[in-house]
Amino acid sequence: MSSPSCEMDKDWDTSVQFLPASDNKKLEKKKGPGKVGAVIGVVIFLAVIALMTGLLVWHFHFRKDVRVKRMYSGSIRIINQVFEDAYENSSSSEFKALANQVTSQLKVIYSKSPQLAKYYVGSTVQAFSEGSVIAYYLSEFRVPVGQEAAVDNAMSSMDKLVDKARRSFHTPGNALVFEDVMSSGRAKTQTTDISLDTRLLSTSFSDSFKFSEHARTDHIGQIQSPGFPDSPYPSNTFLQWELRADPNHVIKLEFDTMNLEANCKNDFVKIYDSLVAIERRIMEELCGYYSPSSPLTFMSSGNVMLVTMATNDKKNYPGFRAKVSQVPRGSKALTCNGHLTGERGTFSSPNFPNYYPPQTRCEWSITVDPGKVVKVTFRKFLLSKSGLENSKDCWKDYVEVNGKKVCGEQPDRTVTETSKTNTMSVVFFSDASYVGRGFDAEFEAIDSNDPCPDQFQCRNQRCIKKELQCDGWNDCGEMSDELNCKCSSKDISCKNGLCKPMFWKCDGVDDCGDGTDEENCGCQAGQMKCKNNKCVSEKNQCDGRDDCGDGSDELNCGRVASGVTCTDLTYRCKNNKCISKVNPECDGTRDCEDGSDEENCDCGRSMFKTSRIVGGQDADEGEFPWQVSLHVKNSGHVCGASIISPRWLVTAAHCVQDDGRTRSYPTPTTTNTPTTMNDIALMELDGPVTYSDHIRPVCLPAAQHDFPAGNTVWITGWGATREGGFAAPVLQKAQVRIINDSVCNNLMGGQITSRMLCAGVLSGGIDACQGDSGGPLSNPSGNRMFLAGVVSWGDGCARRNKPGIYTRVTKFRGWINEKTGV
Repeated sequence: MSSPSCEMDKDWDTSVQFLPASDNKKLEKKKGPGKVGAVIGVVIFLAVIALMTGLLVWHFHFRKDVRVKRMYSGSIRIINQVFEDAYENSSSSEFKALANQVTSQLKVIYSKSPQLAKYYVGSTVQAFSEGSVIAYYLSEFRVPVGQEAAVDNAMSSMDKLVDKARRSFHTPGNALVFEDVMSSGRAKTQTTDISLDTRLLSTSFSDSFKFSEHARTDHIGQIQSPGFPDSPYPSNTFLQWELRADPNHVIKLEFDTMNLEANCKNDFVKIYDSLVAIERRIMEELCGYYSPSSPLTFMSSGNVMLVTMATNDKKNYPGFRAKVSQVPRGSKALTCNGHLTGERGTFSSPNFPNYYPPQTRCEWSITVDPGKVVKVTFRKFLLSKSGLENSKDCWKDYVEVNGKKVCGEQPDRTVTETSKTNTMSVVFFSDASYVGRGFDAEFEAIDSNDPCPDQFQCRNQRCIKKELQCDGWNDCGEMSDELNCKCSSKDISCKNGLCKPMFWKCDGVDDCGDGTDEENCGCQAGQMKCKNNKCVSEKNQCDGRDDCGDGSDELNCGRVASGVTCTDLTYRCKNNKCISKVNPECDGTRDCEDGSDEENCDCGRSMFKTSRIVGGQDADEGEFPWQVSLHVKNSGHVCGASIISPRWLVTAAHCVQDDGRTRSYPTPTTTNTPTTMNDIALMELDGPVTYSDHIRPVCLPAAQHDFPAGNTVWITGWGATREGGFAAPVLQKAQVRIINDSVCNNLMGGQITSRMLCAGVLSGGIDACQGDSGGPLSNPSGNRMFLAGVVSWGDGCARRNKPGIYTRVTKFRGWINEKTGV
């Protein structure tokens, strides 16, 4: 970004003052020294001269007055001026005249502060807007190293300096009258430095551009990054878009594309509720990829908005495109106050599910019939800024119910409040910076004597089924259904007072949270448990000998390939040498001598930073680019599949049986058949697919790849959203956990073989279902996804203690390679 052309104050005080030496006492005149004494005196005199010369040379030549450039942005309302259309044009004479007045008075204001006056360089006015007139400015200071915090604090008191200057006896009669000062000094509630973002002042920018867009009624404008959509945005460039609306309107900014480099330290877009980059007025910072299915719409608090974009010298992406329009104040999208009545109803924050505007306060008054009380449940609660999720004092955005403030992001339906009377007040507040998506709430009239009929009432007032109490699962969301429980003989009594199902004992996962369920599992203190459940001394680990008998004590020992004995658990390189590192493939580190562990690694990545499958949620477009929908002619979607190469798909064998009825309705079976024993199939395409952002292969794991119990994995598909239900119109995703083999075998009546893998949420509610068969079980590893399993069968859908059963891909890795070459 080019440095702002500032009015420079050249009267720097560069003189150096030395402390005066003490007066010497007058010495009595004595007999002069001899020749030796004279020589010594001359030597001492010359040494002193040399020392003083050296000190002076060091002070004036080598000692540097190190100063750093500090830029502060701000806005000031000028109450004795009326806005003119010419003020929108920075080249107009009217703009320049008013800008000169503003910068002159800013210099006077800074002169009232000792911390600011001596470091001030100059100011520029960036823009004006209505109200009466609001001036947006940048001020530059040259601050000695170590004095930055003092200047920050001084800038945070700009309002006091403006008052001080206005009370001055020397204020001319034609002076501008300032009010509503907003500057980017240090805020009282923040400890971070929020002077102008230094990334916006990078000296590496080779170009900078400024654009403007004035929204009009019945017209939708558009802004976009340079070159979009035909070419990537330019390198080392800073761009600004000044957006304006008519008086008594607000700006609506709606992104239909946002695709930048994933790291905001490199390329980013920042949106401000202002016409200059005031960090206290930032609405959001964006980078990476956002799906068009995820609303990315912002509303300003006034009639202006600023969009900035900065790029570095590499990895340029397609960029962004956004629509710009104006919305009248008082429109339905912005209305948020009201009196709500009746047995039940709903209300939400302004613009939900899009981002609410900054500087907003709403209040709802809810009244139900006498004798009843009001219960409010927040179905969605998304008032979050990174780092503030667990803020207890809610000093930023919050919802206040019955005098109790709630903020951050909260799980769905876990925030509930009940009044003590038949009325309730709900207040929503957002400050000037960082907006969220807000909330969606419902209210109902309930009987205060029986708020949860035939149910258990959680501490957060949520109602759940009584049978869910003390079952080992956190159904309330705040654990109150699992407290003060008396564990039965069929449960694990955790030391922390929780009860957990006995079949979780010794499954390799700390379900209690304090390790109780994994104690006394066959190995004593000082021993390690092998993969084959044998116990050996921890001292035998990585000693070069196979003490376990399956080689698991010699895994992850860091030795080079030539020094490792090959076993069923070690990774075999293409040169047939083995390495002890677990899951080395495509992790970005060359572990094999021949580099074969990093070959064929253009897989398992989506555009996303990343639960209807039952209990799931909509997947974003391109989030799982290896997911395929298999269709039968005249029957539509019947199964899922995964892309593993341009010509090959992996699916379930029962999806490609000759029985057309089975293909059309691939209902999971509950008994082992030849199909479920080896429920995997390969499909070769007529022609190769072309990879794109939305079509990419999943990574195939090596035969030795370890998918341990407890790993969180993704299931995806277009199958039924409930047992016996209909298929989902949008690809669904859900997170589940890999279940221990022995536990799963017990739960499924001994039907689990080594070629099967179990995953699910044993509390029920999340699972694959009819129509998901053949689809992927995707395991995240680093920044890639590996195909851990293929959706195969299950006992119903999403039932409690009934996991989903998947074909274990590692058991078929050699067969896949033989048939496809992948």
